[in-house]
Amino acid sequence: MRALFSSLVTVLIAVLFVVGVAVPGHTAGEPEEVEDDRVRVGVVFSVGGLGDESFNDAAYAGMQRAVDDFDITFDYVEPDDVAEMEDHQRAFVEAGYDLVIGIGFLQESGMEAVAMDYPDAKLAIVDAVVDAPNVASLTFKEHEGSFLVGALAALMTETGTVGFVGGQEVPVIENFQVGYEQGVQYSDPDVEVIINYAGAFDDPGRGKELAVSQHDRGADIIYHASGGTGMGVFEAAEEEGFYAIGVDDNQDHLVPGQILTSMLKRVDVAVYDVVADVVAGEFRPGLHEFGVADGGVGTTDFEYTRDIIPDEVFQTLDEIREGIIDGTIQVRSAHD
Repeated sequence: MRALFSSLVTVLIAVLFVVGVAVPGHTAGEPEEVEDDRVRVGVVFSVGGLGDESFNDAAYAGMQRAVDDFDITFDYVEPDDVAEMEDHQRAFVEAGYDLVIGIGFLQESGMEAVAMDYPDAKLAIVDAVVDAPNVASLTFKEHEGSFLVGALAALMTETGTVGFVGGQEVPVIENFQVGYEQGVQYSDPDVEVIINYAGAFDDPGRGKELAVSQHDRGADIIYHASGGTGMGVFEAAEEEGFYAIGVDDNQDHLVPGQILTSMLKRVDVAVYDVVADVVAGEFRPGLHEFGVADGGVGTTDFEYTRDIIPDEVFQTLDEIREGIIDGTIQVRSAHD
């Protein structure tokens, strides 16, 4: 049954080419038009798809840059459900793509199976570790970047209470939470942190509800790590007049002046790098981890809030960043 479904998905991809559905890096037309020497990359996005102004969009930006810099073509799918992800991965592999990238930890089990069934395929996954000789696992030290924004929140709060809204309570999001809590504790151990999980990455209504509730309990700065759910946190910040902190991509522009910063998680860089390796014929399976030291996580340049945040706060953040890099500040992950 799985093989049949995979075949149908592969046929569907070919049909989309024939009917002229254009995708980034690919000129719509007959399937044979892409049967050339260019590297072809297939991307399976996380549930929620493009337009999240966060995780998926960051990966898309990395692919766009790869298209601009290299002679490649890429196609993508936006699954409606986790159950579809493995079949989409298989469809790209069976269609002969040179690299297949799964965006998000929800793709882990599917990629484990695909890696085993297609040992010659080149695969990559973001936010999960698949222990297979043909998979590049692209992970991040979210706890380090979250430490920075936690320290910022503690330095900027006027109420002594800050908040955190997570998507699903899973290991990668728990890394954001514990890093944030450590940063708050480091700057001011008397600041309270309110923690809530929405149970979804695509429910802005729930995100807004939780943010309003936290604000009612005194939180004047709320950090979200919840994908599209965070759009509700921003809406609440704008309406209720508190500060928010974005995540993954630069979200500062969504509510200018109301979002103190965003904890950048350079999914775009990770995706770009693995494509560059394949283009150069140097695909490197195994663990690739990105942290503060190499710019893999960090903060934005505070374009809209530089006049709001005192200079001494920026100085403290710079000192904390250097401390993380040189090891004088140890940030534990959720599972240390």
